[in-house]
Amino acid sequence: MISLSTAQLDLWMAGFLFPLARVLGLIATAPVFSNRAFPARVRLGLAAMMTLALLPTLEPSGLTVGSWPGLLALIQQMLIGIALGFAMRIIFTAIDLAGELIGLQMGLGFAMFYDPDNAAQSPVISEFLGLLATLVFLAINGHLMLLAVLGNSFEWWPVGADLFPAGGWLALARWGSTVFSAGLMIALPLIAALLVVNIALAVLTRAAPSLNLFAIGFPVTLIAGFVMLLLSLPFLAPSLQRLFDYGLQTVAQLAIG
Repeated sequence: MISLSTAQLDLWMAGFLFPLARVLGLIATAPVFSNRAFPARVRLGLAAMMTLALLPTLEPSGLTVGSWPGLLALIQQMLIGIALGFAMRIIFTAIDLAGELIGLQMGLGFAMFYDPDNAAQSPVISEFLGLLATLVFLAINGHLMLLAVLGNSFEWWPVGADLFPAGGWLALARWGSTVFSAGLMIALPLIAALLVVNIALAVLTRAAPSLNLFAIGFPVTLIAGFVMLLLSLPFLAPSLQRLFDYGLQTVAQLAIG
């Protein structure tokens, strides 16, 4: 008869729960994995399967869950997973910002759509660009590269080791500025084109004061916005791919500091 001691059970439980906390932190914040379209049971099952796949490659930490060092290590693993997923989530937030700016310039600020991922109302242009970014992310196997980074993270930051160095958190904070810079750069071509259209409408209204600007300006601005969006789509995918590459590089910088 096989007998197990309490110490062995504690070590086995710790060997599973510590990696599971990191994987759950990643799934809670990473794009695609954190989508609310996936039921919570599916995400929990996926996290458990990923943890079981990683267990043979991990070394025992020697910590137990029922101790204060084990509790701190559990929180540490959750923070590491959240930081890994957050580095990629910033890119999708920048794309949402670009969609909001484009929608406001096109006159579609009132056209809102329920976003189940954020559980809030968002402009339709943001939803369109977000879906396009998700397709690009899956097409370049971004989800697989993110899982590869998760697996390598246990070599960079073993369970029980120190958290990210101060330089790593600084790199993550600087990467947060991408929300504004990348979002503005994505929306800049359409904003510039719509600015030219608005200036042309202003000159036309000045030349013909009897012209109804509200009856003509809105359809013209809307059509010009859609045309520019259609023309810019071939150039959007390479830009998104570069942003995803920068996001993965930022994750690596968290270890270097």
